[in-house]
Amino acid sequence: MNERFAAGREFILRQGRLLEQRLFATCFENAPGNRAIDVLKGYANDDGGFGHGLEPDKRCPASLPIDVEVALQTMAAARTVDPPLVRGACEYLAKVAADMDCGAAVPLAFPVIEAYPRAAHWTEWTYQPGLNPSAGIVGLLYRLRVNHPWIPAAAKYCWEQLDKADLPTDAHALNEVLVFLEHTPESERASSVAARVRESLLDASWFRLDPDDTSYGLSPLSVAPFADSLWRSLFADDVIQAHLDRLERDQQADGGWPIAWEPPGPASLLEWRGIVTLQSMRTLVSFGRLDPEC
Repeated sequence: MNERFAAGREFILRQGRLLEQRLFATCFENAPGNRAIDVLKGYANDDGGFGHGLEPDKRCPASLPIDVEVALQTMAAARTVDPPLVRGACEYLAKVAADMDCGAAVPLAFPVIEAYPRAAHWTEWTYQPGLNPSAGIVGLLYRLRVNHPWIPAAAKYCWEQLDKADLPTDAHALNEVLVFLEHTPESERASSVAARVRESLLDASWFRLDPDDTSYGLSPLSVAPFADSLWRSLFADDVIQAHLDRLERDQQADGGWPIAWEPPGPASLLEWRGIVTLQSMRTLVSFGRLDPEC
């Protein structure tokens, strides 16, 4: 086993959550994906949503759309869909959207998070329904081949927003849009929008095209995390390679990768580092920069 790969594996086993440990085993050790889903069930609530800090920047037990999105990302990574969990999540999203009365869109979070430790950037802006996270959630549900009445209603909202002259100016929202465009069945329509998204992304807040920029933000590898990613074509190959060089350099002496923001506490920091370490390893292996075999 490659020394750097072994160090990353050791970090996840020593410091990561059980969820990331199970996902690692699924991604790299041929373990069945349902073992990761078994852990994911512990974050589910009776209302069909997910909470309990599944996304570690807030320690709130209540269901939040952002945690539903992370749950769907987990199923995608595990290549395993749990129909009852997904059905409950869609029912939860439909109820949230109905309560918000904003064209089937949902917000990232709700004011309930204010009663619990949270990262400083989780404030009122996260309570507004929008493409972030609605577009990303719909895209993931398309990817997982889920059918539910909320999905076409939310997709209609997304297209209405994308048909407007001005796209979002925040890289996070644009990344959510790209997830939607990648998996929507309306591929021809998606292609026509993707070029506009790329142009907006280059000037967007929180987007870091320069691999030497150490401040927080999304990079081309956030948009195209795997060698076969559809949106890899949005960036020149030398840009992708430079960011891969940077990702390799960022591995720490303890085997894990760092984060560039302040989480709400030491437990959240370790949880995030486990998440980021697994994602970094998956990206580097996909691009042939890290070998799990030798």
